[in-house]
Amino acid sequence: MKRISPYWRLLRLDKPVGILLLLWPTLGALWLASEGRPNATLLCIFTLGTVLMRSAGCAINDFADRDIDKHVKRTAERPITSGEIAPYQALWLALILALLSFALIWPLNGLTKQLSVAAVIIAGTYPYFKRFFAIPQAYLGIAFGFGIPMAFAAVQGKVPTSAWGLLAANIFWAIAYDTEYAMVDRDDDLKIGIKTSAITFGSYDVFAVMLCYLASLFLTFLMGWQAGLRVWFVIGLGAAACCAAYHYWLIRGRDRDRCFAAFRHNNWLGAAIFCGIAVDYALR
Repeated sequence: MKRISPYWRLLRLDKPVGILLLLWPTLGALWLASEGRPNATLLCIFTLGTVLMRSAGCAINDFADRDIDKHVKRTAERPITSGEIAPYQALWLALILALLSFALIWPLNGLTKQLSVAAVIIAGTYPYFKRFFAIPQAYLGIAFGFGIPMAFAAVQGKVPTSAWGLLAANIFWAIAYDTEYAMVDRDDDLKIGIKTSAITFGSYDVFAVMLCYLASLFLTFLMGWQAGLRVWFVIGLGAAACCAAYHYWLIRGRDRDRCFAAFRHNNWLGAAIFCGIAVDYALR
């Protein structure tokens, strides 16, 4: 177990909330694309693929940030920074996981494969955006939400406008929850000179987070309503809105621990939206 533990932590398998933040919107897209009747094979492929790509992204992120993480209190003991894993080992592991993920979608159509290539490029380049992009969380939203157009492509053989609308909603959601995450490290990030939305938004950080939640929920509502979802979907969105209100209560004082708690609680916000979609289709 001692040999496995550093790799387990490198891939964040000890912290599954990150996987769930990718999984909920992907599952929602599968349900919408298939009108509530997702193929069991596709469900397995996208669930396992989400785990693999999230894990690969974490390995790439820690490789890219190996000289930064040692200056941040929360990340100073990550496996690469602490010397438990060599940087080249993280790269090899990320490559293996990405190849396994691609092997999963090999039976699917050409459009899904093409989108998967874009997904890998986006995931691999995200860690470097914080060097120069004022709101790298927006790029993270694309990386975390690219399972949405892939799900539609796999089911329908095309990517309709609604899929891009859902991806836009996911971008706003990612900005919201990852700004909460960035608020935890803001002091350290200012010292080392990297860019985050928490720094860019400054004293308007809490307002920006809530505005992004509002935009995400509104776009999700529009896409779901156009797809014919009604009562249970709206109830799910209402529960998600309550989660967002709770996050405001947590982050309004900008306490590090409470901001991190708000970030972790986004799992329930995503789950509420997905459950609203799934139940609405199931009870038709």
